[in-house]
Amino acid sequence: MSGVMKKRAEAFRYVRLEISSTSLTGHFELDGVPFEETVSFENVDDLTKPAVVGVANLWFLLAGLSYYKAGAAKTIDLGSTPVGPMGRELLTAAIHDGLGEFSFKNELPLNDVVITGGVAAENFAPFTNPDLVLIPFGGGIDSIVSVTQLSSQLDKSLFVVSPASGKFAPLEETAKVTGLPITRATRIIDSKILKGDESYFNGHVPVTAMITLLSVIAAVASGRGGVVMSNEHSSSAPNLKWNDQDINHQWSKSWVAEQLISKAVKELLGDEFVVASFLRDRSEVWVAQQFADQHKFLSTFRSCNRAFSQDASQRAKNWCGECDKCLFINLILAPFLPRATLRQVFGSEPLSDSNRVEQLRSLVGIGLDHKPFECVGDPDESAVALVKVSQLRDWSDVAHLAELALLVNPDRSFDELLESQGPSNVPAHWLF
Repeated sequence: MSGVMKKRAEAFRYVRLEISSTSLTGHFELDGVPFEETVSFENVDDLTKPAVVGVANLWFLLAGLSYYKAGAAKTIDLGSTPVGPMGRELLTAAIHDGLGEFSFKNELPLNDVVITGGVAAENFAPFTNPDLVLIPFGGGIDSIVSVTQLSSQLDKSLFVVSPASGKFAPLEETAKVTGLPITRATRIIDSKILKGDESYFNGHVPVTAMITLLSVIAAVASGRGGVVMSNEHSSSAPNLKWNDQDINHQWSKSWVAEQLISKAVKELLGDEFVVASFLRDRSEVWVAQQFADQHKFLSTFRSCNRAFSQDASQRAKNWCGECDKCLFINLILAPFLPRATLRQVFGSEPLSDSNRVEQLRSLVGIGLDHKPFECVGDPDESAVALVKVSQLRDWSDVAHLAELALLVNPDRSFDELLESQGPSNVPAHWLF
């Protein structure tokens, strides 16, 4: 945590949302300092359709949090932004829980924030086809499994978000393997945020929730009746508890966030439009099992965050083999793919690296620290995978795997993790 004392802003204001046929530009102010974000869309129809505008205003509210965090203002003025009760509930949760990690790392509780302003939102009944779906695609194992497991009766298209600094090579290569068309959004984030300022607070924002709403915008504009997210069961598991609050790095991928987003969208579009996670009732272990059969993706997929830097010059060209994400993906794929295959995929072997032992301990819930602030499975799932790997002849020479396996006591068995893990909002026609 930073020891630098920074001053909170007094007021954050939603100024206006500009909408053209192919782009959105949100204008915000933090104690009078202007910020703006523009998102340009490719392969979508007119964004000025009334139903699209309704969802765009919902995105506008969440997009503002990328700039709100710079000052963590005590008052948020929605101005004349249309918002319904469900939309307001989503925004409130996104501030309190979606910025939970931000609050924790900056030692800055946000339970004193007051939201003012806003006008009543209209609702619409757009013409959308439930058999046409849009799939937000990040190039990792989760979204790949959604693409390959969804019913073949659906008309599928990928939704890819790119930064202004250029497309992400591994994501584009993996998307190409799917053979599906791409609907793209390019985000131009205000340079004042990208460059940083020592007077600004910094930290994680609920970006997946923002991307989910961008995908809804693209879907509705193109007559598609569903957005297929790829957030599995363990994304709801918190990293730690702080100030009597669960802090979850993956809050905007959680079951709670999915329901809030779905209700806010239905408030605007009606019950026919579906936003749901295809993997909601599935464990990361199940996802890994399904992915392991998709050999055509092994040479292109990437889940290492160092490949996805906003600064193109800083992007890693291969798996780094050092971060928590590399270690976790290596761990959950190890029960299903030969060790030699994994070594070829990663270019290294995080699981056998003695320098990764403390990270591995944190992943499986026996470290001195909390679960990493990364998109990784819950400690129980990781512990189950560790026990399984430690029993494989392929990994019998890695002493620390067997040693750590004796220290964990997971609540579920390996076979149990291959079964349904809880509730899901996935409609029947999305399934085979």
